[in-house]
Amino acid sequence: MLFNSFEFILFFPIVTFLFFVFPYKYRWMLLLASSCVFYAFFKWEYIFILLFTIIIDYYAGIWIDKTQGVKRKWALVVSLVANIGVLVLFKYYYFILDNFNAVSYKINKTHFDPLLDFLLPIGLSFHTFQAMSYTIEVYRGNQKVERNFGIYALYVMFYPQLVAGPIERPQNVLHQFYEKFDFDYDRVKSGLRLMLWGMFKKVVIADNLSVFVDQVYGDLGKYQGMPLLIATLFYSVQIFCDFSGYSDIALGSARVMGFNLMKNFDRPYSAKSISEFWKRWHISLSTWFRDYLYIPLGGNRVSTSRKYFNLFFVFMVSGLWHGASWNFVIWGALHGFYQIMGQLTKNVQNKFFGLFGTKLSAALQNIITIALVVFAWIFFRAPKFADAKYVIKNMFAGSSHSFMEIIKLIGTQNLVVVLLGILILEIVQWMQSTKDMGNWVENRPAWQRWSMYYFFLLFILTFGYFGEVQFIYFQF
Repeated sequence: MLFNSFEFILFFPIVTFLFFVFPYKYRWMLLLASSCVFYAFFKWEYIFILLFTIIIDYYAGIWIDKTQGVKRKWALVVSLVANIGVLVLFKYYYFILDNFNAVSYKINKTHFDPLLDFLLPIGLSFHTFQAMSYTIEVYRGNQKVERNFGIYALYVMFYPQLVAGPIERPQNVLHQFYEKFDFDYDRVKSGLRLMLWGMFKKVVIADNLSVFVDQVYGDLGKYQGMPLLIATLFYSVQIFCDFSGYSDIALGSARVMGFNLMKNFDRPYSAKSISEFWKRWHISLSTWFRDYLYIPLGGNRVSTSRKYFNLFFVFMVSGLWHGASWNFVIWGALHGFYQIMGQLTKNVQNKFFGLFGTKLSAALQNIITIALVVFAWIFFRAPKFADAKYVIKNMFAGSSHSFMEIIKLIGTQNLVVVLLGILILEIVQWMQSTKDMGNWVENRPAWQRWSMYYFFLLFILTFGYFGEVQFIYFQF
């Protein structure tokens, strides 16, 4: 079920109403059943894949808690192999087979047809990583084992963050399913306000931008020059508004019921380095890789060359996590390269930017960071490596369309809407850099608050694109 769908407009208030009406001890059952319904709207058969890993991880956690030594390690291994195995089978099977066939054909002209035929379950990478964090934390002794099977299943399937995160840790979420949340008007209002903001970013900015971006990237051979450049810049805004919009709706819908989920975005395009960008972008994933891969590999506590290898390797894996394509691997490798070069040239950068004033220096660093991120997004968006290569080669070539033709392609009204939407976004983010927007809104007079609410609601209903465009990160 999409957040930007008619079904969710009915689903959310009904589930929320029942949540506060139900006796406290039965609420987890309601949430688990509702989460199953939410996920079944995509493809109900995929629930059985979730059930398989839930059963494995639930009993692996109990096994880890009861045993010591080698047996305890084997319990963790069983859990990790089951989760990674499901991920590899459903997400990387065709990718592995295609690459194997490419090598095999070059060697002896042989080709192997796929033995299986299936689609990638929605959000598989997200709930797989969340499940893995549970058994790892139980093994490390940071999380008490969960013996209520239903509560553990809800931890994996909690509908607000089931298909696109944030990728939660058990220490933050599991205990909340045992807490009693009463209806709180201020909290409900805060959650609904966050959902409204997320919907604005999604359907007004991201989905309107997607019309032009999909048109250009869907038929790249027809374009060169300015259309490619604008489509790439638009995609950089689209993916941020799409994913952060989803996260806002997820956090807001959970907050309405009383649950607190971790913040996943913090104005990433205001970063002044790639390292800072990753502290602000998809925070739940970057911290997951830091805690469960980078640090176990040695992190910074190793030789300089090994540290750089760890960084590069983690970003390569992060790229592969996003999709079964060499383009995603290249995207991850680029960010790994950026990180390493940023550390190698740190002293040179400090001397260079020290030649400018504080504000100008910060602006230059921000512009360079955005340019590097936007360049990497080309590989993220382009369907194939040849497509990415075409964009890079032709985006600064002579334009195949005049400026007026480009405006016509985008649509005059659509262009005005997205530019106004981006302007509002930038104003809000600028205000967020110095103040808590929730408190700021609450401290406004009632007529100002409700004027803002009605403005955003009417803006969404009037100018939002309601083609039920799937969230970009659902494919991961």
